[in-house]
Amino acid sequence: MALDELYQEVLLDHYKQPRNKGVLAEPDIRLELKNPFCGDEILLTLKMAEGRVAEAAFEGHGCVISQASASVMTEKIKGLRVEEVAAIADQFTHLVREGKYERPEGEEFDEIEAFAGVCEFPTRVKCAMLAWRTLLQGLKEHGGREHLHDHHAHGAEGETPNRG
Repeated sequence: MALDELYQEVLLDHYKQPRNKGVLAEPDIRLELKNPFCGDEILLTLKMAEGRVAEAAFEGHGCVISQASASVMTEKIKGLRVEEVAAIADQFTHLVREGKYERPEGEEFDEIEAFAGVCEFPTRVKCAMLAWRTLLQGLKEHGGREHLHDHHAHGAEGETPNRG
């Protein structure tokens, strides 16, 4: 199987069978971002415990890229400390903007790599980043400021927060 076929398969799998789809009861973090230019929406709910993401869930609608990104992200961040989440978000940002990614040591394939081709389509970067921006803004507002850089938490042009 060609690499681009594997990437497409991963994205479609996460879109058709999203992981962690739903809304957590009594979350510590609840934040929704919308991109009015393309219609993508993500509502992210997180439960935190001892500086870690204990549980993560999302609701939303939009394109394959935005929804698959949210699914992959919620799988990737469970159990991680805020600073680890910020590091993965940095890697994801570099991947979708520049096509650069350092695979974690010992892993043969990281599902985040399925988004490598996004950098070739600048209009789709916002789609891929929507869930991650929601995550980082929510963590920053929750009190993880010391581990998050200001440039992460700002929404992309056109993204509008909804805390309801």
